[in-house]
Amino acid sequence: MRTLALDIGNTAVKYGCFERDELLEWASGQTPAQVRAAVLRLQPEHAVVASVAEPTAAWATELRALVPGRVLEFMPATTPLPLTNAYATPHTLGADRLAGAVGAAWLLPGRDVVIVDAGTAIKFDVVESGQVFRGGSIAPGLAMRFKALHAFTGRLPLIAPPANSTDEVPLTGTDTESAIRSGVLNGAAAEVAGLLAAYAARYPKLAVVLAGGDAPFFRARLKGPIFVVPELVLIGLHRILVHHVAT
Repeated sequence: MRTLALDIGNTAVKYGCFERDELLEWASGQTPAQVRAAVLRLQPEHAVVASVAEPTAAWATELRALVPGRVLEFMPATTPLPLTNAYATPHTLGADRLAGAVGAAWLLPGRDVVIVDAGTAIKFDVVESGQVFRGGSIAPGLAMRFKALHAFTGRLPLIAPPANSTDEVPLTGTDTESAIRSGVLNGAAAEVAGLLAAYAARYPKLAVVLAGGDAPFFRARLKGPIFVVPELVLIGLHRILVHHVAT
């Protein structure tokens, strides 16, 4: 079975094409025309679309004109899942968070897993024993932190994140620009490391999965075994679609 997973994020549109469970191709930063061209070229049998940025209806209508099988609009509160969703307000839960949890549970079956999705926001999410999604936390991402300092002050400049995510960031800034970089980047790294330590104390055999556009920045600054899976949300959407088609 060939499937297409489409993830409409806050900053980018991503797609992934799977043959059974193998990821054949994926891309980010796609326009509707590019997605359409990919579907015509790849010819998936079924498709799934999820969004945290806009309604999925228009995308689903387009896909239904191109895909012969099922086109699933993933809704966290109502779509059947291959794990238990214990989130108290599933209707407010972002599709990307839940899809990432499904992907991590499938990649690491039976494990306690924490997912760190470092993108527009830095999101932590926990799956217990590969079976139950518990929830997690949401904090501003790196770019959002830089923008907030500029937007909510009178004189602080807007600083861009470093081009090379592995470059060392001095602890002590010697001018305003380097002080902002230190505060945002070292502060975020310390925040993530501290939360991971707290989760590791709660779950002694915890597995950590890192995803999102800023994953390279955090991977360079975190210790211990970490699974870096940039396409985690797409994998989760694919597994949700497979579960939906099977049931």
